[in-house]
Formats: sequence, C-alpha cells, structure tokens
Amino acid sequence: MRWGSDVAPELSKLLVPLDATLLEALRVLDAGAESIMFVCDERLRVVGTLTDGDIRRAILGGASLDARCLSASMRKDFAFVTSATGRAEVLDIMRSRDIGQLPILDADGCLQGLHTIGQIIAASERPNAVVILAGGRGTRLSPLTESIPKPMLTVAGRPILERLVLHVMSHGLRRICLSVNYLAHVIEEHFGDGSRFGCHIEYLREDTPLGTGGPVGLLDPVPAQAVLVLNGDLVTQCDLGRLLDFHEDGGYAATLAVRPYSCQIPFGVADVEEQRLVGVREKPTQRFLINAGMYVLSPETIRMIPKNEEFPITDLFAKCLAEGTPVGAHVVEQEWLDVGRHEELTRARGEA
Repeated sequence: MRWGSDVAPELSKLLVPLDATLLEALRVLDAGAESIMFVCDERLRVVGTLTDGDIRRAILGGASLDARCLSASMRKDFAFVTSATGRAEVLDIMRSRDIGQLPILDADGCLQGLHTIGQIIAASERPNAVVILAGGRGTRLSPLTESIPKPMLTVAGRPILERLVLHVMSHGLRRICLSVNYLAHVIEEHFGDGSRFGCHIEYLREDTPLGTGGPVGLLDPVPAQAVLVLNGDLVTQCDLGRLLDFHEDGGYAATLAVRPYSCQIPFGVADVEEQRLVGVREKPTQRFLINAGMYVLSPETIRMIPKNEEFPITDLFAKCLAEGTPVGAHVVEQEWLDVGRHEELTRARGEA
C-alpha cells in the first residue's frame, strides 16, 4: 500500500491497510516500535487499532499468519483526540481507560500524531510546589455541598479536584499540597498520598478557615522555588508552565492570572457632562480583566503571609503593590471556568 505525501514518515510506520495479513501487520508493529498500529481504509482513515496482544489472540484462536482478518481482530471502539485537545484531557482519557497510547486524528479521521503516556507524564518536569485551595464550604452550591466538598463535585464523571490534579501533573508538577477544612476526610480518602495518581500529595489542614491566602502560609518550610496557587473549583486548560515561566522571566514577587471578561449593559447609556448630554450608547459591552483564581508566589512573598490567620490572597497582592514590589499579570486565553455557582456547574457539565 502506498501512502499519500500528506502522511508523515514516522506516522506511516504505524499504519497498516485493512486488507493486510496478520504477518504483514506483525511486521508493521515491529517497525513502528510503539506496541500499537492503526488499521486504515483506502482513504487512510483510521478504522481500528491493533496491538501485539490482539494479533496473539487471533493466532491462538486459529487464524493463520496469511489470513486477512484484521477487521475481525482490530478494536473498533478505540479512543482518540484531536490536535486541539489539551494535555490534561489527554492524560485524563489515558488514565481513565488505562491505555498507553492515544492517536490524534484530523476531521477526516486520518492519523495526525500519537500521544504516549511516557511523553505526557515526563513532559517539562518542574520542581515547583502547587497549593490547591480545597477547604471552602461552597455554600453557593448548596444543597449539593451539604455532604460533599465543592471541589469533589463531578464534571464529566470525574471530581473537579481530580481533573485539576491531573492537569497540574500534565505540566510536570509532581508536588501537590491540598488545603483542606470542610469535609476534609472526603478529599483525603479519595487522594491519599497521591501515589495512585503518580504524584506526591500533602495536606495543609486548616483548623479554622484561613481564606484564600492563609493556607499558603502553612507551608513549612517555605519552598525554595516559586509556588503555584490554584482555586480548587477550576475547570481549565490553562498552560501552567507558561504561567510559571512568565513569573520567573519577569522577576515578579507575585503574579496574578487574569481572564478577559465581557458583560453587556441591558440599557442605553447616557454620557453626561455638566448636565449636558454628550452621547448615547445603546446597550454597550464593557470589557474587563478578572481574577482567574491562579497565582504564582515567590518564596519571599509567601513569608509575608501571617501564620494561622484568615487572610485573603488579594490582600497579599495589595501589600506587594503598596510596597512597590513588582507584580505581574498573565492573561489566560485557554478554556477556563470557575465552578462556584449552580449556573457554572451546569455549564461545565454541558447541561446548559
């Protein structure tokens, strides 16, 4: 079978035509060296996957090496993603289905690339610690949060906090600190020490609620590198590596991630100067940059947080600005949703 010029050489080694024999498929598997191959029709659309285990089972079932039985041996219900799928979602799919490879297909179903679990897990490993704020009561989501902490509410069948932990890991961050208070046992029983997720999880236990900044002050000792702080109710594909790089490259004491937000005023707006009308704008749209609930704090900034006191993290930024220390603002353009109210949860679940 001759592949078109639009198929990259490294990908063509992973393709086998639907009418190939088992022996030909074995040779493709050996040449591709990825323990998986992709069965294609005459238009190069992927119609199934084959592993050495699939071929072995076919042979044990009585098929000869000369048999053209790939259609019966291949897996037709394989998982795949597109080039637009974020690394966190890729890792989520691979872990949930316990697979080591995930093909990238274009709109026509043709192979564009291949994710492997080794590449995803090992990518850009970083020494920074991550603090995820997961201790709030989530009163705005009552009654859903009466027996389960807000970060453990599910989106697409998986707790929000677990999705966030997987997203953090996909950026090479392995030391994760969860600040817990309300229904802490639910979170601790689910995550344990993090070993089953492939990371190390510690707990910052708030005896009393410490707000959004106070839990970071529980880090002891203060890490030598900048610390990434995330609200525990975020559903996002933010490039956390880029956020950390922005902070380090700018030499900032603290960095606030911001998100574009627009709202339309439902009335005509009158512009008045000294009791004279100078203009009328019909239902104008106002645009802002809002706090995205993601922060990077340098060690010297963390030491400014009072110990065991309720302390909003925004007060820390105000303190830095008052003292004239450099503070960065990094614009997040990727998918982002703060699941703090019923409307946002409904939208995150695709039920809107």
